[in-house]
Amino acid sequence: MPEIEYLWDLVIVLGSAAVVATLLRYVGVPSIAGFILAGTLSGPKALGLVQDSHQVEVLAEVGVALLLFGIGLELSLGHLRRLWKAIVFGGGIQVTATVACTAALAVWYGLETGPAVFLGCVVAISSTAVVLRGLSTRGELDSPHGRLAVGILVFQDLCVVPMLLAVPILAGAESSAREIALAAITGLAILAGVLVAASRVVPDLLAFVARTGERELFILTVFVVCFGIAWGLSLAGIKLALGAFLAGLIVAGSEFRHQAMSDLIPVREVFASVFFVSVGMLLDIWDVIEHFAPILGLLGLILIGKFAIMLGMGLVLRMPLRVAILSAATLCQIGEFSFILLSAASGTGLLGNELSHNLLVAIILSMLLTPMLIAFGPHLALGADRVPWLNRILGAEPPGVDDHEPHEDHVIVAGYGRAGREVCRAARDAGFACIAVDVNVDNVRSAKAAGELAVYGDVTQKEVLEELGCRNARLVVVTMNDTQTTGHAVRAIRRTSTDVPVIARAQYDMDEDSLRAAGATRVVTSEATASAVITGACLAELGSEKADVQTGGCNAP
Repeated sequence: MPEIEYLWDLVIVLGSAAVVATLLRYVGVPSIAGFILAGTLSGPKALGLVQDSHQVEVLAEVGVALLLFGIGLELSLGHLRRLWKAIVFGGGIQVTATVACTAALAVWYGLETGPAVFLGCVVAISSTAVVLRGLSTRGELDSPHGRLAVGILVFQDLCVVPMLLAVPILAGAESSAREIALAAITGLAILAGVLVAASRVVPDLLAFVARTGERELFILTVFVVCFGIAWGLSLAGIKLALGAFLAGLIVAGSEFRHQAMSDLIPVREVFASVFFVSVGMLLDIWDVIEHFAPILGLLGLILIGKFAIMLGMGLVLRMPLRVAILSAATLCQIGEFSFILLSAASGTGLLGNELSHNLLVAIILSMLLTPMLIAFGPHLALGADRVPWLNRILGAEPPGVDDHEPHEDHVIVAGYGRAGREVCRAARDAGFACIAVDVNVDNVRSAKAAGELAVYGDVTQKEVLEELGCRNARLVVVTMNDTQTTGHAVRAIRRTSTDVPVIARAQYDMDEDSLRAAGATRVVTSEATASAVITGACLAELGSEKADVQTGGCNAP
């Protein structure tokens, strides 16, 4: 029976994904890479456990739609408004530079202008699904490089629509300017209509269903909203996955965002794993071996080229070197929307069969390598931060202690964010000399504008700590929100001074042991602090005398 065969394929897909990803996790390989490898092994081009990959592709399309719907829920339109600089400037520079550089290189190799520009469009798009899944797993979505990556990804995804409209033009098809303008205006009108209607109708619809108190009805309605809006936007030429992402942004603007997320996550994870498995099924191991040299060369050009462009964008936007490198390592692959562009051009002859095939394999391999590149990024950034000429190119002032800066019995504050500002103010009010150090040039300038002593520098480097007088400091406070970088900083501090007290900040309680092992005297976690404040606020509302004890003497307003 066809139904039984379909169910058997699904069992094979999910089972192989679970087994391979679990085994690889034990050796430190991220689960996404495990899912892709599981698809490669179980697909029709390897062991042949699944013969008909079309049925899996249907589930995969549902999976990537749910994945991007969930990502839209996590971001919200308010979040995107805060990222507008990264979206407009970061995304604009990255996409434009990648298309231009790729097209120029392709023309130099002998491609015509139209195919060369199309190749640039394919290469410019990174994998929203893989990158955001990887950043979310590592808890880095809200880190500086995470916010920059999200902004650029949003811009890239929105560029897919005009890129698809441009395929016939690049292929040399005869289309009048009037037809092109009419298609674009029609698409924008449908897009605007759906978004306006959804933003007004969706909150009322979810409120109406929520009043029933039936969770099953609410879950069903969330799925209807996800795929209904995605289908409506598909009428404007927007792909299902991108439409689902916009649907998530719409729902995120309502008060039902968190409930929708909690109901969606289990189903989303299952279908998203099917998507990654389906990507692996496109990979033919024997064909890769046969064309190994050109595929490897193409893959190397893509990864190195996009990395260099992202790093160059960091120089233009004057970002901290660490953020630029981490963002470049995160976004140097090609993504799932590039499959859509290749599919749209399959019958136009834009790219030859051999180039299309090699490019398809390079895309899959780049997605497979992405989780490992994200994991390797911090180590690369740590090493690059120690190259003086890179910091000079960024226009950052080297750390140096002059006559106006404290030499001993002072407080060093690493990271001048919200926590760093409060620590500097408290130390100054208590009568202690304080110096802030940060790898973000804008933060250093903000600190100086506020009257603080501040220098540019990376506290993971022993030389910087020695310049700051770490051996004679009264206290060192590490307030950065990146636990991995905090660990590197604490170890560097201990290599510089074995007895200076070190207070380190961490996001989660589970990070406390590793930071203490690195040498931190005290570890303050956001989890523990939030719990204490909430408990104290509850006791204060109840009129308990223990409220001040729980909140550390901080009364609730």
